[in-house]
Amino acid sequence: MFTFTPFKFAGRLSSIFMEMRTGVLLILGLCISLSSFAQDWRDKLEYLVYTPRYFGANAFPVPELTGGKLSSRWEVELRGEYHTMTGDQTKDIFVQLYAPIAKGRAGVNVSWIFQEWYETSPEVCDERNAVDTRSPIVCRGDVVVNCFYQVLRSERWADVVVSANLKTASGGRLCDARYTDAAAYWFTVELGRDLWTDVSKAAFVRARGLVGFYCWMTNDVVHRQNDALAYGVGLGAGVKGFSLDCDYSGFRGYENQGDRLMIFRSKLSYEIKKNIVSLGYRHGIQDYLYDSFTLGYTRCF
Repeated sequence: MFTFTPFKFAGRLSSIFMEMRTGVLLILGLCISLSSFAQDWRDKLEYLVYTPRYFGANAFPVPELTGGKLSSRWEVELRGEYHTMTGDQTKDIFVQLYAPIAKGRAGVNVSWIFQEWYETSPEVCDERNAVDTRSPIVCRGDVVVNCFYQVLRSERWADVVVSANLKTASGGRLCDARYTDAAAYWFTVELGRDLWTDVSKAAFVRARGLVGFYCWMTNDVVHRQNDALAYGVGLGAGVKGFSLDCDYSGFRGYENQGDRLMIFRSKLSYEIKKNIVSLGYRHGIQDYLYDSFTLGYTRCF
């Protein structure tokens, strides 16, 4: 038999109010914490330095050397990359599509860091004015579009390719100094010439070079963009399906705050029946402190 007791009812009601009060306080505390985090993140934006020295491994793409020749084949590449430096370990999945136009007279290349995983030390995090040492959410990179045009093909003189390139602002985790959330563009002229080929042209040695203008947006209210001279020189050699490419490349910004990137790159490839497997290595010489290792697969059509 149910008996109504005012004191028991009042005690139960008081307990319910206490639980509700505790829940409300927890929610308010969480909201205040999130608001404080967001405010701290926005406060740090002005201290970010928009240069390769103070951003992640993939924030500033370095122009690739085509060797002065454009491919006449469609190419789809999938690549795994590992970048390491003291205080920063980064892994990513890179995808790329090249589409020839007018039988290789021109071409369009679209690339994207599909996903990136990183972990930085507290010291590197503080140096870059980043918020977290690792991403609590999925981190994806910038989409880069490259447009090429074959200006000249000459065995006697040289092969010449010009390009216009755009890095979009699609990359994430600006708060961790991984991607700039700002556009960049560059224009290049590339030259390539065979130094030696055998009679059947199954083996060759080829010289290549690049020069251009590189520009990216910054968070500096006085200098809204950084302008740089882009450059690259390299050698390539091949025999019986194997090829080896090496180059020394970079760009030189005018602010001199970690914007004078220099790298050495090498890539060993083997092609069989329109399938290409490649191993790559990249060493940062200046203002890019990473050593990078890559394993890629390319399918040609």
